[in-house]
Amino acid sequence: MRQLATLATWIGLALILIGVFIPLATGPHASLYKYIFAVGAALNLVGRLFNGYEGSNVRLKRLLRIEIWAGLFFCVAAFFMFTSLDPKDWITFVLAGGAIMVYTSIMIPYVQRKDNK
Repeated sequence: MRQLATLATWIGLALILIGVFIPLATGPHASLYKYIFAVGAALNLVGRLFNGYEGSNVRLKRLLRIEIWAGLFFCVAAFFMFTSLDPKDWITFVLAGGAIMVYTSIMIPYVQRKDNK
């Protein structure tokens, strides 16, 4: 189950990446990018929700919960893609989710290395 959740997370992130770069490359007139991004955001959130941590490290558990917030930000960005006419709305939430992902991608391996010593 955990491997399936990790796979869903990675596929979701790839679809989010594709969904963000289509309107940047072709302009906002292409409508397919919204659906690609929305499916990616949903897969990412589901993967994050089911990718649990069974250990006792509280800091690592908290960092994995913070990753769920990144998935929620991506889902809110997908909502704004469909409802808002201003692209600044969805781009803001994509950047917020990306910033969280950058922070957790640096801190999770650091905490794991520190925990193994």
